[in-house]
Order: sequence, then C-alpha cells, then structure tokens
Amino acid sequence: MRRNMVETVLGGVVVLVAAGFVLFAMRTAEIREPEGYSVTARFLKVGGLEPGSDVRISGVKVGTITSRELDAASFEAVVTMTLASKIQLPADTEAVITGEGLLGGKYLRLIPGQDTEIIAAGGELERTRDFKSLEDSVSEIIFLATGG
Repeated sequence: MRRNMVETVLGGVVVLVAAGFVLFAMRTAEIREPEGYSVTARFLKVGGLEPGSDVRISGVKVGTITSRELDAASFEAVVTMTLASKIQLPADTEAVITGEGLLGGKYLRLIPGQDTEIIAAGGELERTRDFKSLEDSVSEIIFLATGG
C-alpha cells in the first residue's frame, strides 16, 4: 500500500514538471499570431525565406513573415509580413532578403526611405531586392574577373 502511494506522488510530480516544460515552451516559442498590420512585397527569388522569419530594420526585429505565395499571373513570389503597429514605413522603403551568414536562416531587411508618404495597412513595398545566393555572387565575380 505504501509503495502505491509513493508511485502515485512521484507520477504526479513528473506530470507537473512536464506541464511546466510545455508551458515554458509555449511562452518562449511565440506561437501566437503577430500583432500589427500587414504589408506585401514581390520578389523574383526568395531563397528560403519562410513564414515565421524575422523582418528587421537596422538589425532590430519589427515584424514577422506571415506567408509566401506565388502570383500565378506574374510568377513572382508575394511575401506578406506583419509589422508592429508603432512602425510607420515611408513609401520608398526597400525590402531586401538577407542571410544571417553562410549557414544561417534568411530574414527580410527593410531599408526605410525618405518619402513623407507612409505605407498604409495592406499596402505593398514597391522597391525590392531579390535574394542573392552564394552561387550568384561567385558567378558575378568570375564574370567580372574574365572581363565580361
């Protein structure tokens, strides 16, 4: 009888510890829907930019990529992002897909412009730069080195 009571208490402790780990994981994983307003941008090549990737200005996270779809008419990748409500982007802001190094993930870097007009919720960033892979950079260097 005493052994059953010890096993029951120990099982309860294990369940509580497991519940604590699950709660901790849910709080740190930021699974909830990002708050703010949506903006889109079009690219010819996104290079592994995935939903959930960061949107940054000057290295500071200001938003999250929420979706990535193909426009059937233009065959461009349409990237939708949610930006923090306090961020008001000028209309001439440029979106650049950047990597965090050779093995790191991709994120969207925003370079704010000088325009006085602000991009409204649901608007689109007109100025974009596609992802430049390592192969693209190497072939460009070879092209320049050979006098092409």
